[in-house]
Amino acid sequence: MKEIPVCNDVPLRSPEEIMRLSRMGQSFPSRLSFLPTLLRQLHQESAQVHRVAWNMNSHGYGHAVYSVSMGGYAYSLVAITNDLDDHSRTDRVIAEAWDSSFVLYDGVPDASEIQRLIRDVPRQEASRFTQRELILSRANKSVRLFDHVVECLRRNCQPDEARVIETGYLMRTTAVYGNGKFGIADRDRISDRPCLSGPFMAEMLTVWLIRGFSHDLAEFLGQSQINRDLKRHIGIGNATGLGMAPFLIGHPVLLNAWVEARETALARVRAILRLSQGEQMRLRQLANRVSRHLHEWNVHDENAQAVTADLSKEWEEFKNFLSDEILSGSRPINALWTVAEKKSIPLQELTAAFLIEPFGSLVDDLSMQMATSDAWYFDPSMPTQTLGEILLRDWQWALDLDFSNPERKKQFWYISETKLEPRLGLRFEEAGAEVELPLDIAQRVQSMALDLFDFPGGLLKFLQQYPHHRSAVRRVQTLMRYRYSEIRDNLIDGACKPIDMLRFKLAFLGAAKFDPKSDLWTRVTLAQGAPLFDELDGESDWWLPALNP
Repeated sequence: MKEIPVCNDVPLRSPEEIMRLSRMGQSFPSRLSFLPTLLRQLHQESAQVHRVAWNMNSHGYGHAVYSVSMGGYAYSLVAITNDLDDHSRTDRVIAEAWDSSFVLYDGVPDASEIQRLIRDVPRQEASRFTQRELILSRANKSVRLFDHVVECLRRNCQPDEARVIETGYLMRTTAVYGNGKFGIADRDRISDRPCLSGPFMAEMLTVWLIRGFSHDLAEFLGQSQINRDLKRHIGIGNATGLGMAPFLIGHPVLLNAWVEARETALARVRAILRLSQGEQMRLRQLANRVSRHLHEWNVHDENAQAVTADLSKEWEEFKNFLSDEILSGSRPINALWTVAEKKSIPLQELTAAFLIEPFGSLVDDLSMQMATSDAWYFDPSMPTQTLGEILLRDWQWALDLDFSNPERKKQFWYISETKLEPRLGLRFEEAGAEVELPLDIAQRVQSMALDLFDFPGGLLKFLQQYPHHRSAVRRVQTLMRYRYSEIRDNLIDGACKPIDMLRFKLAFLGAAKFDPKSDLWTRVTLAQGAPLFDELDGESDWWLPALNP
């Protein structure tokens, strides 16, 4: 592969700029997102998906098993479908019944194992599992599109493109559980395996396999095949709520690894000195695809739709800068970034992903640096002066907050007893603050700093007198090495919108077409445009896809 000429003088964006929820909530997927990374690995492995079992009745109820080998291991998706009353179909995590339930199994299950899974998997958290089960999931049909596709296929015609664009998926997952939940395997079981060692690789494999199963089920019921281009545009939906948000706060070192990889990728492409004619053409092609993607991205939330509409107009203006003069000149990517920096935050974050996309040979190695262990650091011998200097350097944003204002601590996080999922309460209106989760990071660090700055003794003596500050001291000490590890906002503020954290993480997973239903949960589309089961032998090119690109 041709080497791209670059220089090495481009700084990374500052954490003060990019670790704000107002920006994180405008994130877009990139080629470093986990689903496209997984599919590149499947391509490099020459992986093949085999449907090893299909036991469905005429109504599409039964089970199927898909197997794929990668990195020297075999993994199987076991899919189980059943009849579900329309009134029971909901995106809420508190649901107790689903159209389909799934497990990613370590190996290929034999007949007895399949029977065990058929018995246990539909019960989800009401059951218990073994170390052979890696991922547990469930999904509901997007009934209007699913039924439309089946009906069209039965009439020997193809689904309506506009309806496919409007919805984008046949099924929508409402949970994709990993890492030991309900007795399934801990991540340590697969953390050093080829292809699954990266963050959320097993979850993304499950999601991609579920998407293919949804295609097969619709074609089975319709007794015909969906047009390949149209089928490729049918992704898998997901409904995500508050349960995802605390992950970013609880895994700050991992958060740093994700953001640092993306920011390093942006710096690398900004340092490109010259573009070939092919690279210039590629950028223009991608820019036109983005235009079509934005045009196809329509949601019911008026505020979200207005942001997308404004972004679409702004993108058309930005495309004018992909001129021969700029693209053929010196430092063309940096010139484009200089233009984007003067535009809105949504345009900046879209442009960052856009500029990274064509240069896999320059940035793809960074995906190998995005999995870390959260190794906490604690040094009670650190001079209090040193700790104070770290606070002033890294935490001034937290020290400046006014927690005497009730609005700054209006909300609190807690765990629901019914579903063991994170929830958000109103401190001065609802009961439950006594079981608050320790996600009020800014308040805790500020409280520690106020006691520390005038303390006459050393840190060990300080902690003996103020033992409740130990977790704040440990967090400050650990994260002094990781510039992108902390969300620089007050997470209990009345104005805090958890959906910003949801979108940020979902973008890193590879999600697009964000469809917010409130400030607390959203629907998204995954794997839209991604390779089908029999297309892994080709190079994938599906970032921000559009139908008929």
